[in-house]
Amino acid sequence: MKLVRTIKELRTELNTYRNEGRKIGLVPTMGALHAGHASLVKRSVSENDATVVSVFVNPTQFNDKNDLAKYPRDLDADCQLLQEVGATFVFAPAVEEMYPEPDTRQFSFAPLDSVMEGAFRPGHFNGVAQIVTKLFDAVQPDNAYFGEKDFQQLAIIRKMVKQLGYTLHIVGCPIVREADGLALSSRNARLSDEERKIALNISQTLFKSRTFAADHSLQDTIKFVEDSISAINGLRLEYFQIVDGNTLQPVENWHESDYIVGCITVFCGEVRLIDNIKYKEN
Repeated sequence: MKLVRTIKELRTELNTYRNEGRKIGLVPTMGALHAGHASLVKRSVSENDATVVSVFVNPTQFNDKNDLAKYPRDLDADCQLLQEVGATFVFAPAVEEMYPEPDTRQFSFAPLDSVMEGAFRPGHFNGVAQIVTKLFDAVQPDNAYFGEKDFQQLAIIRKMVKQLGYTLHIVGCPIVREADGLALSSRNARLSDEERKIALNISQTLFKSRTFAADHSLQDTIKFVEDSISAINGLRLEYFQIVDGNTLQPVENWHESDYIVGCITVFCGEVRLIDNIKYKEN
């Protein structure tokens, strides 16, 4: 495994693989890696001849400077994990390398980016699109791997690829959870032991809601989740929406779509956590 810091060096390294017609996989990350990231890397390693893992905390997708400052960073630990799971290259550029000048590009993914995270984090997905296109252009991968925990982000990246005419394949990978059900997240590292116990109620509520939904209306299911989370000291619900899994638009009843997903964002103390659950899937 090799640590690369510049786009020029990365392209030079990858040209050897590309010229031989070998497949290149990309796993974009912001570091603070865990078993969820490891699952993406393992998938890429199994499906490509070279796997590039980017480790870059992208400033343009944070609309809260404090959140950016507190985002966990540990490149040495990240590299150790990536060595163990078989990554070929770790691309860990400086901010100046990715943004030698301000990126003024504006993207529109309407209506996907106007709901949920898009409504509560203005500019977030524009920043995601800025960095992901830069990574796609630098690596020119055959396949790129993203986790389904960031469900809205995955849908938007799929749309972006179509909009911009990229020929790469986007691979969505299932949520990885702790044994007790908590969705793995780099932000979990910021939870105290007590907050970690409280945060478990998020996934437990979602699992219960799937059973509840079997014989209750969609509106009753939303109320069940909202009331369950609001009743727990230490949790503050930002939103819970049940949406069409393709359009991300809210649905009114269970018969409206064959692909229905519940997406939730909850503050546990100061830590903002997201999760989702599938109620219907083709």
